[in-house]
Amino acid sequence: MTGPVVASDIDAIRSAVRTARAAAAQRGTPTPRVALVPTMGALHDGHLALVRHAASLADIVVVSIFVNPLQFGQPDDLALYPRDLEADVAALAGEGVDLVFAPTERAMYPDGPTVVRVTGGPVANDLEGRSRRGHFEGVLTVVAKLLNIVGPDVVVFGQKDAQQVFLVKRMVRDLDFPVTVEVVETVRESDGLALSSRNRRLDPRARIAARALSSALEAAASAADRGVDAAVAAAQSALMGEPLVQLDYLAIVDPATFQPVDDDHRGRALAVIAATVGGTRLIDNELIVLA
Repeated sequence: MTGPVVASDIDAIRSAVRTARAAAAQRGTPTPRVALVPTMGALHDGHLALVRHAASLADIVVVSIFVNPLQFGQPDDLALYPRDLEADVAALAGEGVDLVFAPTERAMYPDGPTVVRVTGGPVANDLEGRSRRGHFEGVLTVVAKLLNIVGPDVVVFGQKDAQQVFLVKRMVRDLDFPVTVEVVETVRESDGLALSSRNRRLDPRARIAARALSSALEAAASAADRGVDAAVAAAQSALMGEPLVQLDYLAIVDPATFQPVDDDHRGRALAVIAATVGGTRLIDNELIVLA
């Protein structure tokens, strides 16, 4: 089985994309489509679900693997982020990925951290943005760079990072990027825990306690027919008794604006949660219907 072509600098991946497009055209696809799946590596089944969806939408699949320093507020968090490029490339080979863009930090930021950055407005400073100052500025900046470098027709993200997805969609719309944003539902373990590269840092006790996040969201969904307050109360109740879970935020937001819903909101809403579990920060979300 032939593995993907791995490029580590910008010129190389641009050349590889052009070559792949030309080869697809020669095989009889006059306008081959390219899909990009941006990742930070440490790939798991959630990432592979994104890759499979990308493959269903395009003729050429590009996966980027780059641990972006701009979106980490704490140096220790950046240093601890798991990295295993060889294993990641092997996993992607099994999914038939065509190209892997695995740049160095110097390739992406040759002059150090960028002076010009993309900001996300008020939404980027709330919830995750309030707890991780500058995080979304780093995310949007690197995603903008990746879109400009690869030039995909479609880019694929996971719903687990709901606030990130919202902001990327706004950036694409507001700045007129010629790309379609596709979102894949959160992939979960059998007990409900959302798959995350950070799960590797959970010890056995913390792994059991982390189940409380998805349980809280399930409780919110079950109580949503009684309104916002009941949904929040049910979620908070589900978190009680888990001393390893330190809640950062629990909110019900409007998916169209990512602003907190009013007390009289009816219809679709998004329950979002973040907590530190045994020293590891986790996030999750679930669509609910308020009545």
